[in-house]
Amino acid sequence: MIKLLRHADLSGLNTFGLSARAAALCELDSAQRLPEILRLPEYSRQSVLWLGGGSNVLFMRDYDGLVVRMANKGIDAPEPIGGGKVRLTAQAGENWHDFVQHTIALGLSGLENLSLIPGTVGAAPVQNIGAYGVEAKDCIAAVHAWDLDAGQPVRFENAACRFAYRNSLFKQSGGRYVITAVEFALDTVFQPKLHYGDVQSEAEAVAGGAQLTAAAVAEAVCRIRRRKLPDPAQMGSCGSFYQNPIVPAEQAAALKRQYPALPVYPQPNGQAKLAAGWLIDQCGLKGHREGNAGVHQKQALVLVNLGGASAEDVRRLSEHVRGCVFQRFGVWLEPEPVWLG
Repeated sequence: MIKLLRHADLSGLNTFGLSARAAALCELDSAQRLPEILRLPEYSRQSVLWLGGGSNVLFMRDYDGLVVRMANKGIDAPEPIGGGKVRLTAQAGENWHDFVQHTIALGLSGLENLSLIPGTVGAAPVQNIGAYGVEAKDCIAAVHAWDLDAGQPVRFENAACRFAYRNSLFKQSGGRYVITAVEFALDTVFQPKLHYGDVQSEAEAVAGGAQLTAAAVAEAVCRIRRRKLPDPAQMGSCGSFYQNPIVPAEQAAALKRQYPALPVYPQPNGQAKLAAGWLIDQCGLKGHREGNAGVHQKQALVLVNLGGASAEDVRRLSEHVRGCVFQRFGVWLEPEPVWLG
């Protein structure tokens, strides 16, 4: 029987640490038990929230519906699929960073640049998480989900997931699909991806003159992230709070002429991606606070809970940051987290 908690505290289930309660809360410890949840009197297709690690949500008030915490665990043994690759399937409730470390321990590569990203395996395809030149879609072979409208399990090959920058079919489906497991296609021979930022120099320092490995790159990424990002034990955050804006190439070129140091990344579709953190930093917003929410002192792309931040503090801070960047650069920043309520 599914155990249900009523008026459940959610403050420990969201990484920003906002105070909120759910009308009802339960855990899904096995994908096979998902139909049991659908039969609960508290279940509503329109209001149910399927919650992973809580690293990409902001509870702006108490949640009136049922919250289901994805806690199904398990990682299958690697299965050779040819071309120097293996398939590895992980359940949705697995911790993302722990899973990445597991793949490295198996001698596999492909996910090392995505080390130390908070959240769960099941959340990775929704947002198509990415960092340091790699996106989850680069290694995802297929996604297993439950179709709430059709009432049956489904499997999506990579092309059917409609992955885009911080986007996917699952993000756009209006909650139709609950991801239960993800299949990854990983390399048995290490192919480093070092072109982004200072990953290469940091990885070479980790390796200490020895040949680079996936483990060295993962450690380099962890060191970089720890230098820039707040310690989650000390202050809450959602990681990167804004998407890097993608603008027309002409607009990017005009901004580059005005601000020569502006990082610009040409995109395959002819547009250009700008660095949101750089834009915020140029507005002098590091350390700015609204109530108990603030812009992180070391990384302007991160908004943090300085202790007891309210939902209104976060809203005011986010709008202030967006307004300052638009006023100076004519670019609107889009928040990454999902605002609930």
